[in-house]
Amino acid sequence: MIFSDFSAHVAGNRTRAPWPLRMLLAFALALLLALAGLSAGARTVLDLDADKQPVALADWGDYWIDEQIKLEAAQVASQGGLAWNSTPARGIYPLQPGQSLWIRFTVPPAPDMERWLLEIPYPALDRASLYSLDSVGQWIEQRAGDLTPIGNWPVPHRHPLLVVNFNAENPTHYLLRIENAQGFSAPIRFVSSGHLLRAEQQVSLFLGAYFGLALMGCVVGLAGAFWLRDRAYLYFAACSVLIGLTQAAITGVGGLHLWPESPDWTDRSLVVLGTWMLVSLMLLNAAMVSLVQRSRMLNALVWATALAGAALSVALGVTDSAIRIKLILPYLVLAPLMMLLVNLWAWRRGDRFGGWLLLSAAPFALSLVLAIARYLEWVPLSFATEQGVLASMALQMPAMLAVLVLRSQQRRESMRRIQGLDRVDPSTGLINESVFAERVMRMIARSERFKYQGAVLMIDLVNTEQIQRDFGRRAAEELPLRLAARLLSTAREIDSAARLSEQRFGMVVEGPVSPEEAATLGPRIVARCLMPYKGLPEDCVAQVRVAYALVPRQGPTAEIVLARLAQRLTGIPPESKRAVFMIPDYK
Repeated sequence: MIFSDFSAHVAGNRTRAPWPLRMLLAFALALLLALAGLSAGARTVLDLDADKQPVALADWGDYWIDEQIKLEAAQVASQGGLAWNSTPARGIYPLQPGQSLWIRFTVPPAPDMERWLLEIPYPALDRASLYSLDSVGQWIEQRAGDLTPIGNWPVPHRHPLLVVNFNAENPTHYLLRIENAQGFSAPIRFVSSGHLLRAEQQVSLFLGAYFGLALMGCVVGLAGAFWLRDRAYLYFAACSVLIGLTQAAITGVGGLHLWPESPDWTDRSLVVLGTWMLVSLMLLNAAMVSLVQRSRMLNALVWATALAGAALSVALGVTDSAIRIKLILPYLVLAPLMMLLVNLWAWRRGDRFGGWLLLSAAPFALSLVLAIARYLEWVPLSFATEQGVLASMALQMPAMLAVLVLRSQQRRESMRRIQGLDRVDPSTGLINESVFAERVMRMIARSERFKYQGAVLMIDLVNTEQIQRDFGRRAAEELPLRLAARLLSTAREIDSAARLSEQRFGMVVEGPVSPEEAATLGPRIVARCLMPYKGLPEDCVAQVRVAYALVPRQGPTAEIVLARLAQRLTGIPPESKRAVFMIPDYK
């Protein structure tokens, strides 16, 4: 009507209007006709292209929010004056608790050769209902979501799938109703059954690997707790199980396979299991840095946070869905922050693994920030926001297992050293006096049984005071360690070197040893000790005196041999230039 009136006006005034005005009017008419043509050709019906799947709803539909959840599908379809808006391309809708989101769209006529499905990749969705008209003009409903047992879904799946039917001659109009207490910011898309099958095969491969890692972590944790008696491995096993269950809840596998007939638990499982996962992760982290032995106050703070998480899980299990997100959000910030602070504290105080734990926890904290932003509807639903937390944990858990293994090795080495303190000198690594006497006794027994002789040597370091005067206290403290290294380099694999006191050492030389060979042992040790040490001045060398005895000729027992050797070294005058002394035969 507007275009025809406008043309008549131009035609009726063609003789009276000047030609510039006529040209301007003609240009305006052409522009309006072009705009009208664009409007008439705008997309109002979905283009379901099988070669470009998944097909996003994008802005091809309209949405309206029922603020009181009081209208049914027939009322929404027939009632005029509703404030419909184009569906947002990013999929973020201003849906609040106690409201329902209505979306209308139209699919084109097509032969029903392959079944198409409306997919909402949001396993935690409370309710999704798809309405379409049947042959008698009645609206029929398909329903899916956490509040509906999966067995009653039109297509049981990890997340809501609703069947889209086609008419071969006319477009088909649909109404989609969504209710979710935590808002809604998920994409709505359309996929064919064939495309969905191929996509699910890829997802199943990924989830199978993930659950396999979680199961392996549980087995390794239990084995470590049993064999090593380490509580950290028990926390690791619990954390692996809870991570697997949380992944099952967040991906919809739990509702599909583990608890399909429990819609109430399906609705609560994610927040409850996620809270326990954070609790176990905090306790594991504290155990790995030995927090209970290093800071009782900080350990008490971690346990208080863990107990708060346990109480929170109970509250999450009994409260309504609209309140849960408000309850859990502070804990989602507090628990990771506590882990980061503990790791930072341990790293700053020289913990060997604190830095690695801090580095491995950083991706988890970042992914949790993205998840919180998604729940606050700052960003739309995506892999990074929905699966980023669990994907980061898939990287963090192997890193924590590696740290656990290295930590266990370090603890075993420390325990071995502690248990060996009664047999080994801790500063030099040589055997101590009691072990030395035991080996002398055994060598005497072997020598008598096999009718040969062995040698026992006692070595005194005599110039420590001179080294301290000339080169300082540090050089004097290092000198016994250097002497121990020289004795070890002189001894054979079957021989033994020992530290008997601060300045006295001993050696057991296994036989058979002839008197001539025994006479060369002392001078060889003296010459070896007089050689310069790397990193020290040339004059900073060890001067030693050596007394040796052949056994069993020069003593029937270890006590007698060692006593005679000590007596011989003690009786040497300080001004003596002689360095090697032999104990005469026992009589």
